Amino acid sequence: MKPMVPRVDDAASHDERNSKLGRPLSPHLTIYKYEITMVFSITHRITGMALGAYMAAFGVGALVCPHDFSYYVDVVESWKLSAPTLMAAKFILAYPFTYHLANGMRHLLWDTGKCLKIKEVWSTGYTMLAVSVGLAAILAAM
Repeated sequence: MKPMVPRVDDAASHDERNSKLGRPLSPHLTIYKYEITMVFSITHRITGMALGAYMAAFGVGALVCPHDFSYYVDVVESWKLSAPTLMAAKFILAYPFTYHLANGMRHLLWDTGKCLKIKEVWSTGYTMLAVSVGLAAILAAM
């Protein structure tokens, strides 16, 4: 004999049905301990989206802007920004690229089956972080 399950209105939302059935809400992200590897993974996705936004903005800009790229470089130069401000702006633009590149290379290393032990995952994460900051600083200094 099947146990009796309370009848729930089919038009009710998912949350309403679960509440009427006495089901608890799943803890979702609240049960996870935040670790640096989780932050690296989320940041990799965010930098990938930022790079996509860069490409879309530059592509649309190339189509709709009335002047060529050198005109806009001259406009920025006419603002007479200080060297630290200009370097910071270039670093902010370069960092998503260098982070995504370095972390992507780390993932390719994992695809070969290497550096998959927890200690190696952490050490390659910190190495990737140092490399991405160093590369972004080199690009910003150009």
